[in-house]
Amino acid sequence: MTAASDAAFSFLAQRLSQPAKLFRAPVPDRAQLEEILTAALRVPDHGKLEPWRLIVLQRPDFIRLADLAGARARELGGDEAMIEKGRGQFERGLLAVAVIASPKPSEKIPPAEQFLSAGALCMNLLSLATAAGWGANWLSGWPSHDALFRARAFGCSEEERVAGLIHIATPGLPFPDRPRPTLAAKVQWGLGDAAKA
Repeated sequence: MTAASDAAFSFLAQRLSQPAKLFRAPVPDRAQLEEILTAALRVPDHGKLEPWRLIVLQRPDFIRLADLAGARARELGGDEAMIEKGRGQFERGLLAVAVIASPKPSEKIPPAEQFLSAGALCMNLLSLATAAGWGANWLSGWPSHDALFRARAFGCSEEERVAGLIHIATPGLPFPDRPRPTLAAKVQWGLGDAAKA
């Protein structure tokens, strides 16, 4: 058994994502962000495929993304609500890291496992940015799930997906925690009769 870290356990047990719309300047500088990114890359990655890539988004990028999202919503025949929802997070964005799931050909590691590695990278970024004292929030939104938008915005191939946009900035006012699931509702201890089926 490795040495316990009470501080790390306590932090993760109380971790909370604050709404990105409450974030404000300043944001991490390049050196601060590189430190977070370096640590975040220590992620489960079976086969050492590195099936992800990262794009750091700053204010000029968000303006371009908002315009692309608005244009794509109109192409899809979307109403004003869809246009606003598509543009919204980008218009308000200060700094984010786009985590692009980029699966690699492999006979041993299935694509689903590679996508999970990208998700784990999102969680690492979220936790590390928060541990460093920043506000952090994992978002996506409908544009990130639209193949044409993600190709135009992030240069995604057909196989690639946006695992998440991790917004990082100065947190706003304290935000209350939300109700959390109970163990009784979500945890099954052993297989029981299911193993006999």
